Amino acid sequence: MNENELKIKIKIVENLKLIFDPELPVNIYDLGLIYKIELEVKDNYMYCEIEMTLTSPTCPVSDSLLSQVQYAALQLSEIDEVNVNLVFEPMWTNEKITSEGKDILMMSGII
Repeated sequence: MNENELKIKIKIVENLKLIFDPELPVNIYDLGLIYKIELEVKDNYMYCEIEMTLTSPTCPVSDSLLSQVQYAALQLSEIDEVNVNLVFEPMWTNEKITSEGKDILMMSGII
């Protein structure tokens, strides 16, 4: 990944940190729901592939979260197309929560 792509990926992560799980006071990135962000340039056209999961396969707001993730990445002028893939392997566990996310949950009294 070149320096420009790294900067774009950082901006995508910043945008994803603005999307919050509806049941927990933690953004979806720090909750560990984003598994992969890949960028690919073909003919000056930048594709973004995001792989994510949910805390539960029966999440009632899954469609909304997927749309929000796609929208967050498309906010960058460098991104031309975004594909969000929902996966359940590996299954999400609370071990995937970042230390920042765990701190938020502890301050909220959840863990």
